[in-house]
Amino acid sequence: MNRKLFFTRFALCAFVIVRAQSYNQLWIPDTLSGTVFNLTAKDTFKQIVSGNQTITGGFNSNFWGPTLFVNKGDVVHMNIKNELQDTTTVHWHGMHLPAIMDGGPHQKIAPNTTWSPYWKVSNHAATYWYHPHLDMMAQKQITEGLGGFLIVRDSNERSLNLPRTYGIDDIPLAITDRDIDHGTKQFVEVPYGDSIMVNGTLRPQYTVPSQIVRFRILDAAIETSYNLGFSDNRSFTVITTDGGLLNSPVTISGTAPRFLISAGERVEILVNFSGQSGNSVFLKAYNSTLPQNVPGGDFFPGGPFVSYLGKQDYNILKLNVGPQTSNAVINVPSTLANNVYYVASQASYTRTVTISDSTGVTTPPILGPNAFIINHKLFDINYINYTVPLDNIEIWEIKSTSGFSHPFHIHDVEFNILTRNGVAPAAYEQGWKDVVLVKSNETVRFIAKFDDYADVLKPYMFHCHIAMHEDEGMMGQFVVGQAPTGITDIQKNKNMVIYPNPTSGVIHFEMSNQVIISKIEVISTHGQTLMETKNEAQNKVDISGLTTGMYFLKLTDDKGVSYIKSYYKE
Repeated sequence: MNRKLFFTRFALCAFVIVRAQSYNQLWIPDTLSGTVFNLTAKDTFKQIVSGNQTITGGFNSNFWGPTLFVNKGDVVHMNIKNELQDTTTVHWHGMHLPAIMDGGPHQKIAPNTTWSPYWKVSNHAATYWYHPHLDMMAQKQITEGLGGFLIVRDSNERSLNLPRTYGIDDIPLAITDRDIDHGTKQFVEVPYGDSIMVNGTLRPQYTVPSQIVRFRILDAAIETSYNLGFSDNRSFTVITTDGGLLNSPVTISGTAPRFLISAGERVEILVNFSGQSGNSVFLKAYNSTLPQNVPGGDFFPGGPFVSYLGKQDYNILKLNVGPQTSNAVINVPSTLANNVYYVASQASYTRTVTISDSTGVTTPPILGPNAFIINHKLFDINYINYTVPLDNIEIWEIKSTSGFSHPFHIHDVEFNILTRNGVAPAAYEQGWKDVVLVKSNETVRFIAKFDDYADVLKPYMFHCHIAMHEDEGMMGQFVVGQAPTGITDIQKNKNMVIYPNPTSGVIHFEMSNQVIISKIEVISTHGQTLMETKNEAQNKVDISGLTTGMYFLKLTDDKGVSYIKSYYKE
């Protein structure tokens, strides 16, 4: 886009915003609760602007998906039916679960098929979410609107006097931006949009009661970070980071209270509207104050990164204050949780992960000047970057020499930040996290424990949560657990199919190379042989007596060649 056209568009958008006096009612996603959830991903349409309907994607709806409520300690079963024209995946962002259930690039769901992962919920009460994670297709599918909230409840959170009436004083806000073509009314697949949407609603407004209200805020953008604050510069209180309640609430106050949230991050805040019935206030993005190297603070007059919202302050959501409800929460608890975080002295290993620009990369494909890489290497789905021993407590040192900021996300674990450039993080960041914004030329150190699930064949991901960067290869993968003794040099996957996986009873196997299997072994993730038998049951083995967890099925043919695959026992 040339400079003249950009400023014409800029002036037109500004005129529309100034003249527009109408707002749309914020859509609050429907809810599903229990232990069995049925979700259908589908191509659909939504009337977003006047004229043509916009082609969208959604789960059980025409944009976004239902909010799933689960309880810590429950075993939940997800049935994901894919009615899209494309293959997809569904990643349970922030969930601690077996890698085979994680929904990363390896767990593909082909069109007209159903994927049914399940796991025991062990996460703390907090706001999580689910979204596509297909390699090189994340930006497209998230742009279309595929995603949804996943809210965990636990006994500690229930014991607190917090707002939790969904849609009344406990309100989910998925903030994002989209570029909508003025002619076709279709989404344009670009990093930055010119239109803010909350829960899929343009120019949203919502009525909140005159009491303390809880907002569950998700940055669901492709790239943009939002420097959040209110139009009257009121204070607000952070109670929850990505993965759980803080030990104590942290109030953001002062002359200009702000909270910077980056793509993929979540935060729960409490805002006091007591005595303000009849008033209105805006939740805003104060992005004019962000530096050029933070997404949303950058300004480009043309090209693929042009956006009217770049380095601007703008309204996100109009909040109209209505009457107080019965049993209103009017005070913030002084304590919230009793988290015990890991400390550096507990770590058995420190990993250094580098973030850098693509300048100087000589391995194909050669990237342009706007691309970024992790560990000086593009993502290779067949390459495992790290093997993390089961139960390791590790420090991950994310060291950036990039000229841009990147929200770094790791699957499987919640971590706590130790330092930013050697300094302890702000109080509101001292909680459980799974995304951290690593700014230009910054080093962030965090600590986590890799427990419960081991599978040296099925990896978890780590990556930049800017979808465009992820699709371009700014991603790596790791497995948890050492390979059991004696299986490191065998043909681990070749010619071997096992089903069903996961299973609660009998495992069947087939060999595509017509070999004759003579011996069957079931091996634990620690290398212990739990079962050993001759193949006398027509290529199947009953493992119903095993406890829930991850195991290896090792098959040996009549020539002494072994094959192995992992499986999960319900």
